[in-house]
Amino acid sequence: MSERVVPEPQRRRRRPTKQGVVLSRELIIDTALRLVEQHGADALTVRRLGAALGSDPSAVYRYFHSTDDLLLAIADELIGRAQAGWQPTGDWRADLRAIGLRIHSAYLAHPQAALLAAHRTTGRSHETAAVETILGVLRTAGFPDPEAVGIYHAFVDQSLGFAALDAAALALPAAAATADLRVWQASYARLDATTHPHIAATAHLLTTDMRRSGYPYALDLLLDAATARLTAATTR
Repeated sequence: MSERVVPEPQRRRRRPTKQGVVLSRELIIDTALRLVEQHGADALTVRRLGAALGSDPSAVYRYFHSTDDLLLAIADELIGRAQAGWQPTGDWRADLRAIGLRIHSAYLAHPQAALLAAHRTTGRSHETAAVETILGVLRTAGFPDPEAVGIYHAFVDQSLGFAALDAAALALPAAAATADLRVWQASYARLDATTHPHIAATAHLLTTDMRRSGYPYALDLLLDAATARLTAATTR
């Protein structure tokens, strides 16, 4: 795709596509998300999008400069979905925990797209709203600005890092995912206590715990640390 996006007032199609719909940014993003989830990263092409939309592929140029421009829009859409319906409670820790879990869930709902988008910075409306919200929660709670920025950075990177990690596991072929899980029982649970005493002592816990995401626990650890830092900052 090339740098020839059409200005906003000129974008609307005068005629419906072959499927009887009028193109829009939202429709293209939704269609791109569906294609990526069904076929992986290779599906994010103008040709496939045009076919799925029932339109000439060149029509996509009216809304996006390039496939990377579309990818950033997808990333921003996932961030927006994470924020949809969230309301602050006034309890900074509960609010941050809810935001973190929402981010993680929104990306896991689209694991193939998460692999493409979790590491991108969009600078677009949903992302800037999320940055403003999270910093607002932290600053209102009383964190000094350097602490608020540091915790924001750790919080977001943790949320997105786990989202990408867990999305990669979800995106595995079923046979590979099953084989990975079996390793804990077939290999780790059978290690000799004389050579691997710590694994042997905890194998029954490992085989259960490693089947679920470590994110909620890691999030609580981060929030515990943030709580301690807030207490220290306000009692100096």
